[in-house]
Amino acid sequence: MCGWGEVRGTRLAVWRWVASIPRDPSLEASFALKRDPYGFISERARMLGSDVFETRLLLRRTICMTGPQAARLFYDPRCFARHGAAPAALRKTLLGQGGVQTLDGDAHLHRKRLFLELLAPARVAALVRRAAHEWERAAQRWKALPRVELYAELQPLLARAVCTWAGVPLAESEVAARTRELTALFDAAGSAGWSHLQARRARARSERWAADIVERLRETRFHAAEDTAVHRIAFHRELDGALLPPRIAAVELLNVLRPTVATSVYVVFAAHALHAHPDWRAKLAAGDPAHADAFVQEIRRAYPFFPAVPARVREDFVWRDLEFRAGTRALLDLYGTNHDPRAWEEPEAFRPERFLGELPSPFAFVPQGGADPQLHHRCPGEGVVLELMKQALRFLTGSLDYTVPPQDLAIDRTRLPALPHSRFVITDVRPR
Repeated sequence: MCGWGEVRGTRLAVWRWVASIPRDPSLEASFALKRDPYGFISERARMLGSDVFETRLLLRRTICMTGPQAARLFYDPRCFARHGAAPAALRKTLLGQGGVQTLDGDAHLHRKRLFLELLAPARVAALVRRAAHEWERAAQRWKALPRVELYAELQPLLARAVCTWAGVPLAESEVAARTRELTALFDAAGSAGWSHLQARRARARSERWAADIVERLRETRFHAAEDTAVHRIAFHRELDGALLPPRIAAVELLNVLRPTVATSVYVVFAAHALHAHPDWRAKLAAGDPAHADAFVQEIRRAYPFFPAVPARVREDFVWRDLEFRAGTRALLDLYGTNHDPRAWEEPEAFRPERFLGELPSPFAFVPQGGADPQLHHRCPGEGVVLELMKQALRFLTGSLDYTVPPQDLAIDRTRLPALPHSRFVITDVRPR
């Protein structure tokens, strides 16, 4: 039975205080969500005067939730589960099927421990060193180019870095194709039509490639060090002692590679923030780690990445006199929670100094999920994102001179993930 103080099982509820969750009047809200994926939930919640409301998305009843208190509820594993929650479109593109994000209970904790160990600080530091080397290589090539679209250039840079670090064989002749596939998994996951079909094809190809790597490693047809991601995943044993099936191992290997390449989005935001707030460039160039950490955390709070995460109601319960029915899909508003004025002063202002003091609640600051990453479904790769962003800032402020020419730097919030319309172009690149 659900907890968190305010939550009560419906068997204990009295009918006089149980109410239906407020309903969005739309018959089908999918098109409205697509038009405004980052503002849809928070705007509807304000209109309805409730942190929780019900709507229909893809013809399915869906509970939308926003704000720190709703986030706290959303991450109560007694109330919400992840298995079967993600729409098929995301399982067949972004997430894959059978990966750690779709597990619950002991199975989830056991599989997640694998990722927490893979992404321990010493291992993340090794990945950052690898990325720094790739930045240096890329900068030497960029200085000969008339213009550099940073978003496109970052993807092969990060793909090379993470594959080398993970022990994944990647010939130079394969880099372009594998980078396109890994990028499509997150860049086209929220699209429709032809782009979505391309993302599904990229998922199928990537899983075949990764599964073949796992099988070849198990057959000792190539060598990878025991502490590498590919070795740890290939020989990981589940609670029953069995190795992961090659297809599931492939999904988990991609769950290391894909998010690292997706950090290209956050690095573009970092370059955008540097350009928009030049007073912070000197602070960051001075090398104070507290300033660097505050800057990247504010980027993760203020800029739009993915707008929401799904779950489903595990069992009937009542929260704040609202009745939640078992099996109903739920979406937690990440972007809106990160901009909730009840938790953030001047939430629309870019103010890194807000992270120089007391750290915010893990239910108010949810750029990659909320709660405790050791125990809940908060992303275990946040440390990777933070350190790769800080490494990128060190390079952009201390190792590279460049010009930002006139371009459309407005953030396109209709696409997933959001990006500047121009993808951030730089010219006159001069490595120091």
